[in-house]
Amino acid sequence: MKKAKRISNVPPYLFARIEKTRDRLLAQGKDLIDLGVGDPDQPTPDFILKKFHEAVDDPRNHNYPPYNGTAEFKAAVAGWYKKRFNVDLDPETEVMSLIGSKEGIAHTFYAFIDKGDVALLPDPSYPVYKVSTILAGGIPYPVPLTEKNGYLPDLNKISKKTLKKAKLLFINYPNNPTAAVAPKEFLAEAVRFCKKNGLLLCSDLAYSEVAFDGFKPMSVLQIPGAKDVAIEFHSLSKTYNMTGWRIGMAVGNSKALSALSIIKTNTDSGVFKAIQAVAVAALESSGESTTNMNNIYQKRRDVLVDGLNSLGWNIERPKATFYVWAAVPKGHTSASFSEMLLEKTGVLVVPGSGYGKYGEGYFRASITVPEEKLKDAVSRMRAEKIRLK
Repeated sequence: MKKAKRISNVPPYLFARIEKTRDRLLAQGKDLIDLGVGDPDQPTPDFILKKFHEAVDDPRNHNYPPYNGTAEFKAAVAGWYKKRFNVDLDPETEVMSLIGSKEGIAHTFYAFIDKGDVALLPDPSYPVYKVSTILAGGIPYPVPLTEKNGYLPDLNKISKKTLKKAKLLFINYPNNPTAAVAPKEFLAEAVRFCKKNGLLLCSDLAYSEVAFDGFKPMSVLQIPGAKDVAIEFHSLSKTYNMTGWRIGMAVGNSKALSALSIIKTNTDSGVFKAIQAVAVAALESSGESTTNMNNIYQKRRDVLVDGLNSLGWNIERPKATFYVWAAVPKGHTSASFSEMLLEKTGVLVVPGSGYGKYGEGYFRASITVPEEKLKDAVSRMRAEKIRLK
C-alpha cells in the first residue's frame, strides 16, 4: 500500500498527539490536570438540548439538507451578524453552513491554493492553516506574531517576491494560541493590504464571543469595503458549548463563498437539518448562556493568571479566548518545559512550538477546567518550585 505523497510532509495533528499522551498517562494512573485542548467543559445549554429533541423527532429533518445550509439557518446567521456586529449579509449569497468552522477553513485552501501558491499564515497559529496549505499543494509562508508587536503581523515586512505568489492571508483575532486581540486599525490595514495585493482575506472569528471585562471583539466585516476581499469563519462551538455538534458558518464575499461551495458540494452533503434547527435557536437566543459562561471563564482566567504571576510570571489578563499564553523559564524549550511540568506535576499544557516556529519559548494553557483544578495546578507548580524566575 502506498500513501499519497501529499501527506508525507504533514506532521501528526498536534491535539491528537496531546490526546494520546494524556490517555497514556491516565492509563498509568497519573493524576492529571489537563490544560491542553480547548474544549468547553460545561454542558451544552438546556434550551439547545430541548430544541434538539424536538428537531430530531421531526421527520422533515431526516433527509438530505440543502448543500449551503437551510434557509432558516442562513437567515439566523445573517440576523445574528446584524445584531452583534451591525453587518448586513445576504443570506442566499453571503452565508454558508459549515460542518464546524475547521472544515470550512480546511476546504478554503483547496478552493484557492494551487500547487506552488503561497498562503500567508500567522505564526504561531491554529495548525489547520498550515497543514491545509500543504495538503492543497501550496507553500505556507509564516508571518511572525511576536510579543514585541502585540502579536499582530507586520504586513509591510512581506516581500514583493512573496506577494506575487500569494493568494490569501489568514488572520485570527481573538487569537489562538496567544489570546491577543486586534484593534480596528489593524483590521482596516489588513483589508487595505489585501485589496492592494489582490489577496483573499480569511478571518477566523471562532472566539469572538469568549470575551471579558466588557470587551467586544470586532468582525473584519465591520470595516467598510471588507466584503470586497474578505470571508469570515465562525462557529457555535465556543459560543454555545457545542464543540461536538459540528456546526459553523462562512460569511462574506459571495464569489469566495461560491468557490468554497464547489469544493463542499463535491465532498460533503451538508449539516443534519436537526442540528441546523438547533443552531437557529441558539443564534436567536438572548445570549444569556454565553454571558454566564464568560463569567465562569473570567473567574478562572483570574485564578490562573494571578497564580502564575505569584510564581514569577508577569502576564496581563487576556481580554478574550479561554487561553493563557506564557513564556517558559530560561533554560527550557517549549517542549522541555511542557514535558517537565507534566512529569513533575501532572499538569498538561501545550508547547508553543506546536503552533509554529515563533511559538517557541511559550506554552498555552486552557481555562476549560474548574477553578479548583487551576488552583491545584498552581499549587503543584509551587510545591515543585517551578517558577519563571
